[in-house]
Amino acid sequence: MSWSPTTSHWGAFRARTTASGELEIAPHPLDRQPSPLLGNVAGSVRHPTRVRRPAIRRGWLERGPGPSEHRGADEFVEVSWETATELVAAELDRVRREHGNGAIFGGSYGWGSAGRFHHTQSQLHRLLNVLGGYTASRDTYSHGTSAVLLPHLVGDAGTLLYRADTWGTIAANTDLVVAFGGLPLKNVSVTPGGNTEHPTATALGTIGESGVELAVVSPLVDDVPKTPRARWYPIVPASDVALMLGLAHTLLTENRHDATFLDRYCTGFDTVAGYLLGADGTVKDAEWAAVRCGISAAEIRALARRMAEGRTLVTVSWSLQRTRHGEQPVWAGLLLAAMLGQIGLPGGGFGHGYGSIGDVGDDGPLLPLPTLPQGHNPVRTFIPVARIADLLLRPGERYDYNGATHHYPDIRLVYWAGGNPFHHHQDLNRLRRAFARPDTIVVHEPHWTATARHADIVLPATTPLEREDLGSGRRDTHLIAMHRVLDPVGEARDDYTILAGIAQRLGVGERFTEGRTAREWIVHLYEGWRGRLAERGHDAPPFGRFWADGEWRLPTAAEQPTPFAAFRADPVRRPLHTPSGRIELFSSTVAGFGYPDCPGHPVWLEPESDVEHPLWLIANQPRTRLHGQGDVGATSQAAKVRGREPIELHPGDAAERGIADGDVVRVFNGRGACLAGARLNDGVRRGVAVLATGAWFDPLDDPAQPGGSLCVHGNPNVLTEDVPTSRLAQGCSGQHARVQVERYDATPPPVRILRPPL
Repeated sequence: MSWSPTTSHWGAFRARTTASGELEIAPHPLDRQPSPLLGNVAGSVRHPTRVRRPAIRRGWLERGPGPSEHRGADEFVEVSWETATELVAAELDRVRREHGNGAIFGGSYGWGSAGRFHHTQSQLHRLLNVLGGYTASRDTYSHGTSAVLLPHLVGDAGTLLYRADTWGTIAANTDLVVAFGGLPLKNVSVTPGGNTEHPTATALGTIGESGVELAVVSPLVDDVPKTPRARWYPIVPASDVALMLGLAHTLLTENRHDATFLDRYCTGFDTVAGYLLGADGTVKDAEWAAVRCGISAAEIRALARRMAEGRTLVTVSWSLQRTRHGEQPVWAGLLLAAMLGQIGLPGGGFGHGYGSIGDVGDDGPLLPLPTLPQGHNPVRTFIPVARIADLLLRPGERYDYNGATHHYPDIRLVYWAGGNPFHHHQDLNRLRRAFARPDTIVVHEPHWTATARHADIVLPATTPLEREDLGSGRRDTHLIAMHRVLDPVGEARDDYTILAGIAQRLGVGERFTEGRTAREWIVHLYEGWRGRLAERGHDAPPFGRFWADGEWRLPTAAEQPTPFAAFRADPVRRPLHTPSGRIELFSSTVAGFGYPDCPGHPVWLEPESDVEHPLWLIANQPRTRLHGQGDVGATSQAAKVRGREPIELHPGDAAERGIADGDVVRVFNGRGACLAGARLNDGVRRGVAVLATGAWFDPLDDPAQPGGSLCVHGNPNVLTEDVPTSRLAQGCSGQHARVQVERYDATPPPVRILRPPL
């Protein structure tokens, strides 16, 4: 059979079935750096873990809605689509009538598909809005802290998150990139909606050849690009702010800062300077920083001097704001860039997210893309996205967020589609307790993930290869016609069809569908988008030709201005949207909130010590899958150690514990425990362990274990703490945890998550 075009969050590709029915995958012809995650596709789409028919948890089916500690343990009963649709519709109607629409939580955070129409979160929100609304979630796990903080500092978040200088600009103008949190190549194959050509991977591999120096600050040598002129600074985890302040102190006391820039474009530097010089009783000099960050005082001073010698870009990865007090490294990084005086200059200033995702630094066009209208949500209650366990466990309690006080509503129905909170969230034992509280949990899922197993009603959803759609990323070069390649597994349906059936039962079918089939919606969205492009002077082909061609190259991007270039050129006529109109190194607004965990300027807040759990665990993004997607695929499974997720340890730390490469180990702290497979790596700093996120949560109940269970598969979020970054942003702080590791000498329990629970 011929190749069919499609795309994914890890890039565009081709797919076809052979004469024997096997699925074949090939990269897009233009992609010079295709993602290794393509190796997961063929083995995942028809894996035994696929949900094949609608299934109801037996306890819910027999006893009806209500809190239950049996979620995650009960067996499931398969039912017809007619029965499942009627049960979901009736429960939505009951909760609305008895408790109001605010009792429905429709956060549905996830990365379900690169498709523009079958964007599951949009589909679900559209239905819930038609029904009168729902309690929503705000921000993201990825960079939710920065999205709240940056508007206070520079007026908006999007300039830095989505309109950064391109790698081409950096190669042409920059002398030194100082990358706090690293520039890991593994992250840049992924972009929401995908990339057709993956230019960032190529740029990271060649940036040193243009003469750009890289100073890469990370506990992991794998976060350093394999490129000339790159130097590794193996920092102690959670100490980046100390290093930044030590660098800033050096710039200040050696008069290497740009006082003119600080005076004209910034506000509050005098307050910060006083803090650096010891206004609180502690001077933040290089010696002080060295004790905390593990980089010598001489190296700190030398790096500060090098930063002041030429065009320097200070960039902070998204990972650093996913920690306790995650606001501080972003703020302190901006302080360093402001002191160098290069914000608004090509290739200089401050960056946020280089190496965190594929489209930061990309030069693709920033065009609006086809989008399914979600409608209006009249319900005003919401949560910051990472506070879902608090939402379910603490109804009625207050919480602070960005200067305001809110209250958690009493949620009776959780409707989740297109995501997996048992991957994204922290302290999964606590999340299990939270999931026991609602009356009903409805989940759309292609696979029997832990989220599906903790639901009451599981509706089998198709994968992108089993439906049609339009696909493109935020800075992609192409719009891709996502052709259907496979028949759905079992009785799986696409989310639109599922939700349209529920809408019909509730008497709002016409309002939800507007009388269109899925294909008619795809044509409608495309042609509407084509008309809007025509108003901008771009001539996209009619839908029929686009669909037959399989893709359309988007118009070449106009030259992208450097962030804050207009502000630098004329700060009076082009002020920032901050109270002062300038960069706020001290924010009287944030200070006025009175949050002790996020004062009004960047500060060092000492991490908690933990003698019983001496290793810093880094729960970073995996190199073998996207979050939890594809964990059953060949690429992800090949990286396992005796069926468990690998944990990387320095050989010295392993030797102290009698651990050899390939051993099964128990990783634990006061919150939880999991099994993992040891991999020894001298590119990991001493005192650090690395256990990537995304292994499907597989808890074995055991009262002797912390948290009451042992994840036998190696999910690090049984170990991470479910606390916010601060009261300002309430962001995710799941990047770090303190743990102990020991060899597991007993016979390891089997991994059960790779088999369906039926």
